[in-house]
Amino acid sequence: MKQRMISFPLNTHNLTYMILEKKNSWKNSKIAGHIGAMITVICWGCSFIASKVLMNGASMTPVEVYVYRFFLAYLMMLAFTFKDLRSKSWADELQMALCGICSGTLYFLMENYALIYTSTGNVSLISGISPIFTAILLAIIYKTKMRLGEIIGSVIAFVGVGFVIMSEPLAKGLGMEIHPIGDILALSCALSWAVYSIAIKRLIPLYNTLFLTRKLFFYGLITSLPLLFIQKEPLHLDILFDFSHPVFFLNLLFLAVMCSSMAYLLWNESMKIIGPLATNNYLYFQPPVTMFVGCILLGETIYPLGYVGCVLVLLGLIVADKMKE
Repeated sequence: MKQRMISFPLNTHNLTYMILEKKNSWKNSKIAGHIGAMITVICWGCSFIASKVLMNGASMTPVEVYVYRFFLAYLMMLAFTFKDLRSKSWADELQMALCGICSGTLYFLMENYALIYTSTGNVSLISGISPIFTAILLAIIYKTKMRLGEIIGSVIAFVGVGFVIMSEPLAKGLGMEIHPIGDILALSCALSWAVYSIAIKRLIPLYNTLFLTRKLFFYGLITSLPLLFIQKEPLHLDILFDFSHPVFFLNLLFLAVMCSSMAYLLWNESMKIIGPLATNNYLYFQPPVTMFVGCILLGETIYPLGYVGCVLVLLGLIVADKMKE
């Protein structure tokens, strides 16, 4: 008896639809990565204003501001991930500790101490080259090829950052001075952030972003606590809980919720979606954001060269993302 073969006709229309749907989903996820990175940089650009309020208005030290904001952020992360306390291996745990120290304790403290020895413009400009360090480390460690578009885009964006930072000094006839100690600290700050970006690359696919972010806060916090206890200045907790003047507590809450918890979650998720290099390129937007926020909230002047710098930063990011060769 001859068996009859049953065949199912291939529906090319459905197959095409499935391919396009998958392609669009991938594109949409990339868009989400870019949006997440941009929101994070906006928050971090505003964080300079909030930190300035706490340090100038409440007389807090940089260590105090850092410890308080990360302590609150850690508690928030712990509330969502208290069931998972351990990583999969000691090697992963050590790598998380490295990420926490580099993205937290080392980065923030070197940045703040650099401000003591050199100008704000120098610190902003030099620490802003961390995307370049990230590209170099990716090429060395992961053997990734540095695309021409990424190199050109980074250079354009970096020049734009320089225009933003130097717009006021140049308008007032001032120049950029070199201060070796502070400038080296700012350079180390950029390298520290690049090391974190590379170190977390292996961990991102293995762990939930909430869990990873909580670990970063934990190691950043415990390595900075000794510095808080040995500082000579008194603590200013009483000012924070003086609710007759809630401005200080609200600024700390903004730093903890928006600039730490939400920002680091979005940043780590963006690195998972679009990669460390594309995500880090958004750091070039931080000085322009700070410039505009300072203008709106503090009444600071934006000079013409600052607008030119913003355009160059945006152009650099577009070139880095779109120019494939």
